[in-house]
Amino acid sequence: MAQQLNNEEGTTLIPPDKAAGESRSSLISASFNFINSIIGSGIIGLPYALNQAGLPFGLLLLIVVGFITDYSIILLIKGGHLSGTSSYQSLVQSTFGLPGFLILSGLQFLYPFIAMISYNITTGDTLTKVFQRIPGVGPDHILAERHFVILLSTVLFTLPLSLYRNIEKLGKVSLLSMVLTLTILVIVVIRAATLGPQIIPTENAWAFAKWNAIQAVGVMSFAFICHHNSFLIYGSLEQPTLANWSRVTHVSVGSALIVSAVFAVAGYSTFTGYTQGDIFENYCRNDNLATFGRFCFGLSIITTFPLECFVTREVVSNVICSRDLSRAEHVSITLLIVAVCTAISLAYDCLGVVLELNGVLSATPLIFIIPSVCFLKLSPGPWFQSENLIPIVLILIGVFVMITGLIMTSLYPQDCSHGVEMFYCADANVSVTVPPV
Repeated sequence: MAQQLNNEEGTTLIPPDKAAGESRSSLISASFNFINSIIGSGIIGLPYALNQAGLPFGLLLLIVVGFITDYSIILLIKGGHLSGTSSYQSLVQSTFGLPGFLILSGLQFLYPFIAMISYNITTGDTLTKVFQRIPGVGPDHILAERHFVILLSTVLFTLPLSLYRNIEKLGKVSLLSMVLTLTILVIVVIRAATLGPQIIPTENAWAFAKWNAIQAVGVMSFAFICHHNSFLIYGSLEQPTLANWSRVTHVSVGSALIVSAVFAVAGYSTFTGYTQGDIFENYCRNDNLATFGRFCFGLSIITTFPLECFVTREVVSNVICSRDLSRAEHVSITLLIVAVCTAISLAYDCLGVVLELNGVLSATPLIFIIPSVCFLKLSPGPWFQSENLIPIVLILIGVFVMITGLIMTSLYPQDCSHGVEMFYCADANVSVTVPPV
């Protein structure tokens, strides 16, 4: 059982494995890790989410999802304090027993596991286009082969970084990933100003709302989910108090929301109805600035992969055994997780519908439903007191998004034009007028 301490900064929840003086991260380092866990491959799909929901309504939904994420993360740690637990899994197990533990373990494993697969696929798709801009590297070159690029990045980068046992050591890597993400943001904004005016907007491009808004919520939930990392990052704080955690959460989610909103608006306004699930699929291959953006994004994804591996490894270790893993077990489980992710990403090159379903079926319950249900179960007093109203509303919204999103995704699956050069790239200068659709 975790040890609870009270001091002038608030209640502290210290996991037993942290009490022996293991190295901790500062608020800044923890914020870098947290922002990096939020802004992953999901940000690339946010312009497509606005294409589904409509620009004004989609932006409003994005802000709402950001606020719900912030609230539910803090609610999650409060639930840990009320139950005296130090992980998402132990919180749900203490609240709902073994059935709750198994359900959460499945969801908590599925989300980051599929995210790692998408990271590998995105790395292969993105960096192959980058390498083809190198003189002498043509479509038949080994560096243009996505399978080789995925294997190369796995062996040289993602696997070694994933073998770390302490998440605090990834703080500097997360800072690098943030810098790369901001660079990508600048590139997308520049292209919105320079390329956007050359592409005539599609019909109803600026409509307030569209029918696929629920699917957009699934994509946004996938982009913002970070609850599976919350206890890990909270436990890495030098002083893990609710006050410090609230600061880290507000700064991290707020920063991620600003970056995500600017990225989504800039990306969608450039291509309007032609916006694809991966915004970099919209840019022409001979666009050098976009090529640099692809390189930055590929490197950013490589540095984000280990954070998700930390979570999947923790879920597996918690299900298999309750004790700390030995060095051999740690290495074996890490190798197994990375190997399976790599094998799947080598076999499949388009996970659009799968990622949408992952957002609806995995991210939505992890953000909206489970933290709220746990807090309501642990909170003293009647359910319908004032502090319980928001969690109740979040549960209702989550159930609605899951059911409706699943139906909409089945009826209107995301198109995948993976690897296809867009028609407006026919002109060498990318200066074309697009016929109305």
